[in-house]
Amino acid sequence: MRCIPLLLALLSPVATWAQAVEWPGAKSIVYIVPFTPGGTVDTIGRTLAQKLGESLHQTVVVENKPGQAGGIGAAYVARAAADGYTLLGGTISTHAINASIYKKLPYDPIKDFEPVTLVGRLPNVLVVNSQLGVGSVAELVALLKRDESKRNFASPGAGTTNHMAGQMFANAIGVKLTHVPYKGSVPAFNDVAAGQVSLLFDQVTAALPLVRSGKLKLLAVTTGQRIALLPELPTMIESGIADFEISSWQAVYAPKGTPEAIVQRLNAEIVKALRQPDVQARLSNQLAMEIVGSTPQELREHTAKEIPRWAELVKKSGAMAD
Repeated sequence: MRCIPLLLALLSPVATWAQAVEWPGAKSIVYIVPFTPGGTVDTIGRTLAQKLGESLHQTVVVENKPGQAGGIGAAYVARAAADGYTLLGGTISTHAINASIYKKLPYDPIKDFEPVTLVGRLPNVLVVNSQLGVGSVAELVALLKRDESKRNFASPGAGTTNHMAGQMFANAIGVKLTHVPYKGSVPAFNDVAAGQVSLLFDQVTAALPLVRSGKLKLLAVTTGQRIALLPELPTMIESGIADFEISSWQAVYAPKGTPEAIVQRLNAEIVKALRQPDVQARLSNQLAMEIVGSTPQELREHTAKEIPRWAELVKKSGAMAD
């Protein structure tokens, strides 16, 4: 009987290898986007899903599971079978900020996932309702200091970089702003455009259509340097908000225990897709993304470093979520 555990241990790698060889079979791959349709995370997810489907000759279905700053979708993937058929479009929220801003997180960003690749980094922009009548960050600060009714900001969810940027802005200017969380960027932008909320920090993509229509106005970008997509837009630091620099990032994760051979294949296919001109045009030129395409180990190390870094920033900001 003592031979049975040893036999099982010897057969386990063989079973894992066989599973990896058969992947992908007839079963569709599900790519979970943990935010609402139409936003940046959704755009990136659908772009990668299309390319994966083409290279793997398999159907890749995108499913949106928004809520808890991506936490609901992340928890779903954490509980999914580790067979390579469920992927997560992870973000700085799901795998860094949520760990410290939520009192009870239904998953562990390190223990429950296999890192696949860091897709890239994205800048945020500060946008305001055009009817506020401000044309610069300095004018916005002056308005917020004199008019209590304008002291609110939207975000696509508590725990997002957008939420943190708003809180950091409030702390920097010494004005208490009310946080109004939404389940995604699109509804948040719509309410700012409608005048229900004064301002919002978010990615460029969702902002530009409403900016071009005249409903929203761009004031600054949150990166340390100006971005090529909008070279005329000043940074927050240039606009007088000292040490204000914040960017978000996007990555792909699989459930913990996904065979290494499958993770490596996914990594190779996604990195290859990120090098394709049409993908670079869409993600870099349209979203202002700095495309990365890392190894699984590099993403593992990146995630491990980001969690304590954001824990410190969350503590300084005083931001919390239930």
